[in-house]
Amino acid sequence: MKKTKLLTLALLVGLVFGFASCDPINNEQYNYNAYQRAVNETVKSQKKNNKVILLVAFGSTWQQAFDTFDATVNAYKQAFPGYDVFLSFSSAICINRAAAGENAADGAEVRNYYAPPFWYTAFAQKGVMYSEIVTQSLQVIPGEEYGRVINYIKDFANNANGDLDDDYLSRVSLKLGVPLLQDPDKDVPNVARALDNLYKSQASNDLVAFMGHGNPDEYDTYKANIRYVQLEEALQAINPHYFVGTVDMMENFKPHVYARMAEAGLNTGNKKLYLHPLMSIDGDHGHNDMAGDDLPEKFEGKSYTFADLMAEANDEGEVEDCSWKIFFGANGSGFTCNNATMIEKGLLELPTIRQVWMDHTRDAINGEPLDYYHSKNPE
Repeated sequence: MKKTKLLTLALLVGLVFGFASCDPINNEQYNYNAYQRAVNETVKSQKKNNKVILLVAFGSTWQQAFDTFDATVNAYKQAFPGYDVFLSFSSAICINRAAAGENAADGAEVRNYYAPPFWYTAFAQKGVMYSEIVTQSLQVIPGEEYGRVINYIKDFANNANGDLDDDYLSRVSLKLGVPLLQDPDKDVPNVARALDNLYKSQASNDLVAFMGHGNPDEYDTYKANIRYVQLEEALQAINPHYFVGTVDMMENFKPHVYARMAEAGLNTGNKKLYLHPLMSIDGDHGHNDMAGDDLPEKFEGKSYTFADLMAEANDEGEVEDCSWKIFFGANGSGFTCNNATMIEKGLLELPTIRQVWMDHTRDAINGEPLDYYHSKNPE
């Protein structure tokens, strides 16, 4: 991100949130109370049922993502008519930047999203007190962000701040819907088949590569990165023209994906390479890391080849400051990869993939209440 953009963003955040006083502690309390009042009022005004589903996404600042979240909430309301449905962001950065209108210049609305603790508190307020609270993780893999979702529920159930009704907490039923690729034996092949049904025509003669996020090794909670490897294996069992890489998983950066393509002899014949975000929404990573025009600064305004880019790989094997589109589309890669081969859709925009998350929600509703003293971890 350019320095000027960072400075502009900092000013916007300052303008949006301002300072209630010169005391940062008082200001923090002022914001906290203001956010809680806003969520309380939203829940009270929209409460229609005695049960609720809270969808928890990492977050985004792009209008395409906002529209996707809106459509997802509406789909949930139709599929679960006995439940109220709300959506939360778990990323404070995304919450603040969405409220600051980070991408307003590109047509994004200024949106206010709130973290899960505000919603749980609102669900427990007098006059609301839902009898059942279902949390649905909108994460793709059961990794670091999913762990945060579990901890939000635990803090609520254990009245971590001591400001909730303990009698209510002893009675409320808490349930948790797992991420998209929670079960390697069921979810991974189901998602692979659904993706193939959508993109088999592109993969019949050309290639399709899915770009996931992944966790760095030190944050690979529950060793969830293995799901990307398992998904690629499941897809290639259907068609060897599918590949799955990430922006943050060791040994699975774009050069590693290219190496697997080359090893399979697929980097010849000038095949088209379609790129698709393997994320719940097409947000910053999809727009920039996948389909953006970034390339290493030393090549800006100059001619370069694929070999030149590969020579810039760091110690981890990644070519930094270079989008997947630019990398795979560079002269000498053996592929045609350009704006026309970008499939800019998040997974929640695909009804058959979104249905897997919804199936997890239904499984949670039909299952036992969450034992919140223990994490709902993958085996």
